[in-house]
Amino acid sequence: MYASHSSGGEFGSELRRRRLAAGMTLTRLAALLSYSKGHLSKIERGQKAPPTDLARRCDAQLGADGELEKLAPSGATIGRGAGAGGTAPDEGLVLLTVDRDGVSWPGGGLGRRRLLAAGVTSVIGLGASGAAGAGRADARGVSPADVSPTEIFRTQFDQMRLLGQSTDPALLLPMLTVQTHTLRELALQAGAAERVRLLGLASRYAEFAGWMAQEAGDDPSALWWTTRAVELAEAGDDRDLGSYTLVRRALVTLYAGDADATVGLAGPVADDHRLPPRIRALAAQREAQGHALAGDRAASLRGIDRAHELFSRSAADGGGGGPVIGTSNLADPAAMVSGWCLYDLGRPVQAAEVLDRECPRIPAHAVRSRVRYGLRRALAHAAAGEIERACALATDLLPLVPALRSATIATDVARLDRELSRFRANRAVSGLQPALAAALRPRA
Repeated sequence: MYASHSSGGEFGSELRRRRLAAGMTLTRLAALLSYSKGHLSKIERGQKAPPTDLARRCDAQLGADGELEKLAPSGATIGRGAGAGGTAPDEGLVLLTVDRDGVSWPGGGLGRRRLLAAGVTSVIGLGASGAAGAGRADARGVSPADVSPTEIFRTQFDQMRLLGQSTDPALLLPMLTVQTHTLRELALQAGAAERVRLLGLASRYAEFAGWMAQEAGDDPSALWWTTRAVELAEAGDDRDLGSYTLVRRALVTLYAGDADATVGLAGPVADDHRLPPRIRALAAQREAQGHALAGDRAASLRGIDRAHELFSRSAADGGGGGPVIGTSNLADPAAMVSGWCLYDLGRPVQAAEVLDRECPRIPAHAVRSRVRYGLRRALAHAAAGEIERACALATDLLPLVPALRSATIATDVARLDRELSRFRANRAVSGLQPALAAALRPRA
């Protein structure tokens, strides 16, 4: 191990000198190291300290024979627990810093409690146990070496989506960041076929990170992650996800109340016959929501009908074998969205009928989906004048809202509060007020 004794500025200037001497652009080196160009630029300018593992990777890529690692600043190493650094772990111990640019360790970061609360150990353990469980020699002779990184990360992705149904989305983002960057690095070392699979899976992690960022109330980060998802997908020869990200962007504009932008983003995707039916179906129902927001009933219902037809075609095609794009928790996504649209179209009675039929079909584990559509259901009943029914539905859902910390769900809680405010004298409404107040409390 080389001793680190210099400043970050010395490392950065030497890194830049060696990079230029090798005739390598910053973009190319960043790609080889699985770091963003912006992050690496800050390191070259001495604005960020390089962790030891990055210094070693720079050494390897530029053939520096350990000279760069010698210049890495002291303390730019992975945080250690008890037994490694001589100090017992405590609640304030910094393990690592994770941001959109990647993972680093010097200064600041996530303490042990926050990481454990996010379930990092569960997800990492899942990968190890999944590989070991699938890897023990069984009747088919499967061994640990037979389990590919793609299989492990695919299993973890399914678990991350499951966690996303009941966990604070801001706590999931560091894990998604780590997984996305890890997949990119593995892809650089893999053969051609495995590289395509790893990059494709990385793009799905990035797309899901975008959804979690939106749920956390950070729309700029949601769009940033969506862009990264497109880049990763295209690097893995998948041109379809780029179109799906327009549907994701349309969800941001939908919650912002911009009907024209929602239709403008989703409509062309729904019309593109070159795309897989499922992506077109998701676009058609988003377009329908945009038309409903604008009050165009005929166009909205046409969009729902088209979504139904395209979802049916997708099911007949077998879905493509990868992780499901879009929701995987709704038995009939187009029917559920039709209830949403009918409410926005000022037809709460019809909306309540549809949502009464569809909401009980949501799996018990899909807490975020149950709360999201359940509150829409309560909202429809309230708007239809069925106040006691609305309050009864909301009573079971509102206590779940604070733990979910969802910016999008919060919009419907506020709408429900406004709808019920006209009936404050109603005993059911009065009884619901403490739960409503708790659900409306600003997120810390």
